[in-house]
Amino acid sequence: MQQSPQPLAERIRPRDLSGFIGQSHLVGVGKPLQRALQQRAVPSMIFWGPPGVGKTTLARMIAAVTEKPFYNLSAVSAGKAELRKIVESVQFPGRDRRSQPSLFAAPEAADTPDSVILFLDEIHRFNKAQQDFLLPYVEDGTITLIGATTENPSFEVISALLSRMQVFTLNPLTVVEIQQIIARGAAALGVDIEAEGIGFLANYANGDARAALNLLENASRLYQADTISAEQLRETLQSKHLRYDKTGEEHYNTISAFIKSMRASDVDAALYYCARMIDSGEDPKFIARRMVIFASEDIGIADSNALTVANDVFRAVETIGLPECQFNLAHGVVYLASAGKDRAAGKAYFDALADVADLGNLAIPLHIRNAPTQLMRELGYGQGLLPEEIKGKRYFRGG
Repeated sequence: MQQSPQPLAERIRPRDLSGFIGQSHLVGVGKPLQRALQQRAVPSMIFWGPPGVGKTTLARMIAAVTEKPFYNLSAVSAGKAELRKIVESVQFPGRDRRSQPSLFAAPEAADTPDSVILFLDEIHRFNKAQQDFLLPYVEDGTITLIGATTENPSFEVISALLSRMQVFTLNPLTVVEIQQIIARGAAALGVDIEAEGIGFLANYANGDARAALNLLENASRLYQADTISAEQLRETLQSKHLRYDKTGEEHYNTISAFIKSMRASDVDAALYYCARMIDSGEDPKFIARRMVIFASEDIGIADSNALTVANDVFRAVETIGLPECQFNLAHGVVYLASAGKDRAAGKAYFDALADVADLGNLAIPLHIRNAPTQLMRELGYGQGLLPEEIKGKRYFRGG
């Protein structure tokens, strides 16, 4: 069986929405990205979601329908030099090139585009200075920026740039969606997969289509068989050296084990998983952010000082960096794992949020509204809480 040098995931990447699987909340009929593609006019945007769910594919579709030059860079390796080359390729009538001779020294050409699409993978890896450099070109339309990130952009993208971009959240693919993509990959390879093998692949993928396709392709290459079995997939998985991938399955498994260890007040296990992530190259800020969330979500009012400690740890990690910030992480991990646990505050809030979703904007009782006029005071405004429909309801039952 002759193997293509191009990865399977790239070979079967859909070119338009008719072949796109997943993210129906964004690409379904009448949904935001479907409308944007239909109108051939798109704003700068960020795709936020786990790996292997279609971020790069959507960016390429957008570039194709707009018929603008498309540049694909990874923030891991790209810098200002690459960005300058892209900006210099653009002819933008509204800009005074004389004011920026280092960027616009080249003579204008008749076929020079007036704007380009820049897809910046792992945009969270760009530092503040690099993001600042992009800002004016996103603002004036020279660049339509499409960023992709697995991290919360509110933490990793500067506010000035984020305010000029629309954030779209992509979800992990469902088991059914993964199975559809597996079938497409098997067809491209010219192989069949046993039913048990399909189930194994779908579960292994954990919502990441690329992970499933890579394992399928590796098994096909290794066994050169017409039919791939679950056992062959398992053997393929065990036969290769698996190292921690900051955007892959091990990343999610390890952070989950870390959180569960702190939740169980197992200090030693929590320290172990923290050390394992750091040793594997995990961003310490990612760990510290999860600790801040944990301080309110799991500890809550059992020890309100935990939130202060977690925030202090995050600031220390951000300021000091590796390797010294490992002391700060260890300090925080021991404190949070040892603290009492109480999830009552968070549960109460989400119970209230559920009522908001179910009941809508109930009228606020007159007696707790402001009473700036005599008439409003006479009507009963400003006297003293819940709307009549949920009067007497208790959300918070802790303490």
